[in-house]
Amino acid sequence: MTRRRKIVLLTTAIACAGLALGVARARDVPKVATGFIADTLCSETFVSGLDPRRNLAETTDAMPGTGLLTWAMNLQIDRARKDVTVTLFGIGRSHAVYRGGLGCTLEHGQGIADVTLPPDDNQPALLPEIAGPGIVPPQSEGLAAALDRAFTEPAQPPHRRTRAIVVMKAGRIIAERYADGIGPETQLLGFSMTKSVTSALIGILVRQRKLKLDGLAPIAAWQDPDDPRHAVTVDQLLRHTAGIALGSSLQASLGSALERVNAMKYAEDDMASFAERAPLATAPGTAWNYHDGNFLILAHLIRNAAGGKPADALAFARRELFAPLGMVNVTLQLDGAGTIEGSGEMLASARDWARFGQLYLNDGVAGGKRILPEGWVNYSATATPNAWVGIGAGFWTNQGDSFGAKFRVEHGWPRDAFFAKGTIGQYTIVIPSEQLVIVRLGRSPNWPPEADGVFDLVRDVVATTREKGKLAGAN
Repeated sequence: MTRRRKIVLLTTAIACAGLALGVARARDVPKVATGFIADTLCSETFVSGLDPRRNLAETTDAMPGTGLLTWAMNLQIDRARKDVTVTLFGIGRSHAVYRGGLGCTLEHGQGIADVTLPPDDNQPALLPEIAGPGIVPPQSEGLAAALDRAFTEPAQPPHRRTRAIVVMKAGRIIAERYADGIGPETQLLGFSMTKSVTSALIGILVRQRKLKLDGLAPIAAWQDPDDPRHAVTVDQLLRHTAGIALGSSLQASLGSALERVNAMKYAEDDMASFAERAPLATAPGTAWNYHDGNFLILAHLIRNAAGGKPADALAFARRELFAPLGMVNVTLQLDGAGTIEGSGEMLASARDWARFGQLYLNDGVAGGKRILPEGWVNYSATATPNAWVGIGAGFWTNQGDSFGAKFRVEHGWPRDAFFAKGTIGQYTIVIPSEQLVIVRLGRSPNWPPEADGVFDLVRDVVATTREKGKLAGAN
């Protein structure tokens, strides 16, 4: 395709979007597109240490339609200043800045909040060690075959591009494998798996009685009893039933650039404030609509409850969650206002994602200490009514009768499985009946559902560990 034809197609796509959804929203497309690329490349170049060109190709290939934009982008990666600048035809400029220990933040010309990284207090881990320092090879031929299949590219696209897999049984790693350039300490973006971590932090605040699950969300802008948002509860935010009008975050494609929620994420400094100013689309508790604004508001509640400053929230997360689990290769990234971007910006090693999953396998307890409130794990995995994909409170779930739950069970997932899920192929899967935690990270399209190979991975791991257990029992 010639450059001129690509330009015609691009301008036509934006013009059609303007006619269908309004010129103002179409104008957001270049900023959203460049913002996502700048933020992702910055994070995975300066935190993860990945090659930016390869990372860009793999990421955009997993997102249908983005090739219409990325060919026209100009990328500038400054390794000395540790920042990334992206423009689209010289417009929609996005600038992401790396700060040590804080990851990357998009800077929109107004400066970003000055944040002091809280000192490490060397708090001892409570969760028993999950493995030694070396990569754990598969402990059976069946596990080796499962990982071989998960890392093998299909003969025809879509590509899987598996980056890391960790399999834990009863709290110990029994198999792990990594793509070239990635290892047990490499921090990788979890995207919306971050929501599950935000949910855990909310749970800790509930245990500490600083928040009430069924209580009104303590947002200053919603305190007027005549404001319909006054009725929104913490539970409704966790379950995406608050009714806030920001569009949807379910898709990862060119079309999703038109959603208001993505203008919030890639064109606003204070994301939570933007979400809190949005009106309601539906009455609280009456409809399910998955979008990132709910969890950005929850991140604001965490910041306020922890003390109000960015450092307070970061210290709280480390002290109450990461340190007890031994999660040391983890970065919580911030928005321009200094609030944790609690919807999709956490990086962690595959082992640390597995440690997080183990907390839920242990019913919220680490080393005999209760981290999450009693009953919180079951609450998190309990299905939300009308959530057709099968979602609980911060986790996806196979409980209930949703289309998504039935589909996964029909494809070999145990009924009691629940999981953290991030776009384009990120999973932390907890299967209590099998004492399994399975982490899979990569760059795979969201559709078709089989594209990332996770259905095969879960079936293979469950089958081979069950068989090994039977053989051990026979001995």
